[in-house]
Amino acid sequence: MPDAVKAAHYIQQLDDARCDENWDAVPELIRKVRKHAPDRVCLALTAEIEHSIAKANLKPTPSARAASTDSSARPSSASTAAAGGLEAANHLPALLTAIDAEAAHPEDRFQARVCAGWLLWVLHEYPAALARLPRTLHDSNVSGNNAQEEGGGDGHADGGSEKPPSEWTRVCGLKAAYLRANCLARDGQRDGALGAFEAALPALSAVWTAGPADARPQTRYWAELFLTEFCMLAAQALREGNGARSLADPGCLACFRAWARYWAAGGRGGPSPGGYGFRGSVPRRQVWGEYYFALSGILQGDLPFPTVGSAVTDGCSGGENSARVRLRTELKKVETIYQGLLYSETKFPRADEERLEVEDFVRQMMQNWEILNGRGWKEHDLGAGGRDALCHATLDSLYGAAAKTYHSTAILRHMFTVHLAVAEFDLAFKAFDSWLELVKKGKARVKKTGHREPALDDDATMFETISACIAALCRFGSREAAEKAHKLAEELASLVEQEESRDKDSTDAEEEEAVPPGTLALAWQSIGLAQAQWARMTFEPESRAMLQERAIQCLRKSLSSKYGNALDARGVFALGVLYAEQRKLSASIELVKTALLAEKSPDTSQELRLGPYWRERSLIPLWHLLALMLSARQEYVMAARACEGAVEQFKDPHVLFGSRHLNGGYRSEYLREAGIKDKGGDGLVDEMDEYEKESILQIKMTQLAILEVVEGPAVAVNASTELLTLFPRLFGDLDQKVELSSAEPPKTAVTMRSLRGSVFGSKSEKARPRQSVINNDEKLATATPRPRTTQTTQSIATTVQSSSNDAADPSDPYSSRRSVKSDDIKRSRNSLRKRDRSGSRHRAVSTGGPPVPPLDGDKSFAAFDERNLPNYFPPKQTVEPPREDTRRSSSRSRVTTSHAETRAGHVIGTFSSLLPFVQFSPEHNRRRRKAVLAKVWLVISGFYRRAGLLDDANKAITEAQRAAQDLEADVANEASGVLSVRHVGWGMEKSAEEVIADVWAERGNLWLARQRPYQARADFETALTHFPDHPGAIVGLSSILLDIYTEKLLPPPAVPGLDLGRLALSDDSVLTSAPDAAISHTTRANKADQLFPRLPSAPLGLGPANLEANPKPAEIVTNGHSSSPQPVTTTTTNSFLGPPLPPPHKAISLPLNDRLAARDRAFGLLSGLTKLGSGWNYSEAWFALARAYEESGQTDKARDALWWCVELEDGRSVREWHVAGGGYVL
Repeated sequence: MPDAVKAAHYIQQLDDARCDENWDAVPELIRKVRKHAPDRVCLALTAEIEHSIAKANLKPTPSARAASTDSSARPSSASTAAAGGLEAANHLPALLTAIDAEAAHPEDRFQARVCAGWLLWVLHEYPAALARLPRTLHDSNVSGNNAQEEGGGDGHADGGSEKPPSEWTRVCGLKAAYLRANCLARDGQRDGALGAFEAALPALSAVWTAGPADARPQTRYWAELFLTEFCMLAAQALREGNGARSLADPGCLACFRAWARYWAAGGRGGPSPGGYGFRGSVPRRQVWGEYYFALSGILQGDLPFPTVGSAVTDGCSGGENSARVRLRTELKKVETIYQGLLYSETKFPRADEERLEVEDFVRQMMQNWEILNGRGWKEHDLGAGGRDALCHATLDSLYGAAAKTYHSTAILRHMFTVHLAVAEFDLAFKAFDSWLELVKKGKARVKKTGHREPALDDDATMFETISACIAALCRFGSREAAEKAHKLAEELASLVEQEESRDKDSTDAEEEEAVPPGTLALAWQSIGLAQAQWARMTFEPESRAMLQERAIQCLRKSLSSKYGNALDARGVFALGVLYAEQRKLSASIELVKTALLAEKSPDTSQELRLGPYWRERSLIPLWHLLALMLSARQEYVMAARACEGAVEQFKDPHVLFGSRHLNGGYRSEYLREAGIKDKGGDGLVDEMDEYEKESILQIKMTQLAILEVVEGPAVAVNASTELLTLFPRLFGDLDQKVELSSAEPPKTAVTMRSLRGSVFGSKSEKARPRQSVINNDEKLATATPRPRTTQTTQSIATTVQSSSNDAADPSDPYSSRRSVKSDDIKRSRNSLRKRDRSGSRHRAVSTGGPPVPPLDGDKSFAAFDERNLPNYFPPKQTVEPPREDTRRSSSRSRVTTSHAETRAGHVIGTFSSLLPFVQFSPEHNRRRRKAVLAKVWLVISGFYRRAGLLDDANKAITEAQRAAQDLEADVANEASGVLSVRHVGWGMEKSAEEVIADVWAERGNLWLARQRPYQARADFETALTHFPDHPGAIVGLSSILLDIYTEKLLPPPAVPGLDLGRLALSDDSVLTSAPDAAISHTTRANKADQLFPRLPSAPLGLGPANLEANPKPAEIVTNGHSSSPQPVTTTTTNSFLGPPLPPPHKAISLPLNDRLAARDRAFGLLSGLTKLGSGWNYSEAWFALARAYEESGQTDKARDALWWCVELEDGRSVREWHVAGGGYVL
């Protein structure tokens, strides 16, 4: 008898059995339902047909596994249930009749319609199945509040029911949505299928939110089937990109985000499950892989961040983070899941197997890394850890990939790149060596067997990687690195020559594998770089000229028009520096000007990797090189304009330096007038690396060096305080609180003009009083102008102090410091000689001696100004050069410009990123900045010394010494212990000992300015103990030694004299020490009151010479030695031992052997220096060597050295050539 209670119970059990895939219990439950609910014919027949199809689906067939390769992820029921479908097809007419007759139970009718469509789908009758399948749950009006239709339904509404649908009804709704989309996809209507998936996605949000953890088996099955089909179909459309779907659509990631949300809800924080969701489907990791590749496409294309669908991220709120931060967070999450599944499901291969999926993942990951680690993405866009965390996570992924592949050359190549990016140079070059060894063996194996190896890097990739290694060695390494680069260049040259010879006889198949012309040009360029770098570092002077000539040939070949990039910035810079070093100024100027005047290609594809204004930033060293070369031709006006051009190419100073003030202390007048409050606004300098920042500093140093040549050192002193203003803006605070008081030069015709009016054109505006810069607790305050004294100078206050009093009127950090301008002093702009004489008269009080001539290589800087904007470089102004050089400068400029303009039609090509953005550690940056700070103080000292302000120069040297000692302490206390104070570390320009030697050499020059050569000699000796090859110390010491040999410099007395009558409070010391008395030696007893005897004007030579006009009769001078005052007119000398030596307290000259030793030591030092890369073109060293040759009687060699010195001086710039870029690598 029918029982309603039992019927309801058995119907519920039937739904549960179908949801739990308990198909064995379904037939019995169907019998009981028919017994106790005979009116549920539609329900019983539907369950019977579903049971038949499901049982057939459980039988595996050979075609089931083949279906897994189908991109549309067809389930196994499409192939294995066909046989069961044929049996169930006999019940289809009865089912259709039951559907039409069913009116009392909407859920039964909905389930029957889905079952009919499923049956037709199994029978491959897709159009019929599509017509039978309901669009949504509303088609059968099961529930009135579950979802919205896709634009309408069948209209079977019967008033609705408040009863929620059963679990199996929800499964049928999920099944219907999938089958409809799959039928459209099989019919070739991919866009329609995607639309059907998207329409059903909101209706099934409860399924995605619940996740698979607590879901019934059939719900998990059809939900994963739905999402897998949706994601793979969308991935196929996005890959082809020829339809309406693209990564630029806001909803392009909706399917993947639903997939991620589904597994995130089920995983409960654990790892995402892998494997296969069902037989015949794609592995789950492949869906994650498609998700990862889609995100990678958005990143690499710099496309808008998709907003449809909520991304599964770790605590990333869209309202609180930028689009880039959200994209990076989502990409990182998906990459972690996909990488974990890929590595866990991949076994280590045999030697003849490949792991293409791992290789593809690594390739995609590295392409993303190039973007994220590039200049286009800022540090805060990368989330916690920034670039350092990004690079180390990438390294972990690469090492994991290496454990799943067999000798992958691509992975080793990427290891080299990423290790280089985090400044782990030793590991980077070890990875490169391993890569090169594998590539060589692989190439030899292919050549022997004739079988290609797809995993082996091709020739173009090999050339690019070797070129990158050479560039890294030359950029960041020292002599050992240059030697390795030279050896690599020799190997690369042979490979390139083989490639070019093969191109001549290549077939069509080989032409497809030929190396692109741009890669060949890059290879020749790298060979030239390595040759030039080794020419600078080699200890074999006889091979230097050959190496330089070979470097020039290779660089010129890389700029050949046949390679398609005749104006590559890297090649132009390296070749220009080489030409300049060899004094081929005309060719170098024309080359550099042509590159700067060339049209810029509109390519913007590199901006994402190289950052904004990447082309202008790369041309800064070229502008600097041009300025140096123009100064070598004494075209100082054009050289100053070239310095300005490096900044004016950015159009607005705010672009480069930003609008924010210096540590909150300084505000420019322009910003104050505009009413801009503390809004920040960082400039490009805040995103530059240490090399780029130093290049800006070097350009300003060159500009001030030109200013010193044109206007004299006093004007340069007036602007040198701005070095300490620009330094913290570029490099930040180094915990060295510095107060620099303005040192006003003497009120002469030289210094009463403003900085801008002196070199870059005069203006009628009155200069503001110079103010001090105090860097104290991230606050820069203004010090009061110095009071005027009798000497009209005030020393630099270099003591480290803590000051909290700020001036009421903050100073502009970017405006040029100018001298106080007097209205009653007028003079001509063209009279350089008059200015020099006037300056000498005013400096006579403080200097006590003749002015020291300028030394080449000094560095300094000031700040910009364009209508009171940040004024690290003054604007263009017309300046009149010295009258005698006007015609020469203008004619040379016209000729050079005309040649450059004839070739200005060329276009600068794409500047490929050869090296990654190298992120040095904070400790390394700190050490490098201390070395730069020491250089800045030494530059300031040089300006003050040449201006005659010797006390101030000494205080600047003290600050430089403090910075150098801090650098030495940091190197000595380095935790790893791999650094040495005597060796130049990776990425450093000089070692700690060399920086200290610079300080002692400058101190020696200061003693020379004080006319105390013996003190200078001691400091030069100290410099050489720290760095034996220091050029300045060698030249200074050798000059003193040659003065000792020629007796131009007499020895100090053994017993210093005591002159109480000449003591004064202003003297440096009460008593004159033995070395200090060298220049003011006492004479014999009868002339004890004469402190400064007149020295002979001609060299004494080796023969006897009288030191007095009227010597005492009883005293005879023989061979420069005074005999004892005995009544003897001759002395008996031994031919072997030489003449007897006088007592020390009576000696007025050195013994001959000591003088010869001094001459020979000077000759040895200078001869060794001129053979080094740092001295072969150092004119002062060659001049001193010529003097040593002359004193030794080698007149022919002296003449040759002097001619070479003349040639070097004729093309010598205001500073050394290497300051343009630190080497040959741009």
